[in-house]
Amino acid sequence: MHPEALRNWVRHAEVDDGLRPGITTDDQARITELEREVRELRRANEILKTSAAFSQPRSSTARSGSP
Repeated sequence: MHPEALRNWVRHAEVDDGLRPGITTDDQARITELEREVRELRRANEILKTSAAFSQPRSSTARSGSP
């Protein structure tokens, strides 16, 4: 095992145990999950906005195609 890998592993354990400041493993997993959810919701909103633009009724002042 590489010494730096072991050092990082110990640092993460110390953060998780509250002995060192930082973001815990559980908090990081939750943040990652929330970021994924935000991306999905933004994508869904864009899809809804696009579909709403296509489904809006035309105004009465719009040309009907005949002179």
